Amino acid sequence: MDDTDVVDSWRELLARHATTWCALERELGDKHGLGVSDFEVLDHMAESDHGKYRVQELADAVHLSQSALSRLISRLEKAGLVCRNMCAEDRRGVFVQITEDGRHRHAEALPTHRAVLNHSLAPTKPSLAP
Repeated sequence: MDDTDVVDSWRELLARHATTWCALERELGDKHGLGVSDFEVLDHMAESDHGKYRVQELADAVHLSQSALSRLISRLEKAGLVCRNMCAEDRRGVFVQITEDGRHRHAEALPTHRAVLNHSLAPTKPSLAP
């Protein structure tokens, strides 16, 4: 692959990401009152066996800085979708746990999220034209 191919691939990746992100923001926001990052946090917690994460683990999983994640968690906590708990083994550690309301909102938003991903990221079919 030469430099031109690499740059073209990079730009295609960025364009696809931006298009998908915007579609997710619009659909999740309009239909469920959630942003993409809100949904990603709930999605990770809902998929885990225990429904909770240490803040740093969650920051790594959703690719947010700790300060951005802290603000996001505060918003989700005010909405009743997550709660924070101290770690019993390490009093410095904080767990974020999905609530029943959070599980319910996640379950409602999940089909919307997956539909947007399927629409945006489905492989393109080759053209039949010569």
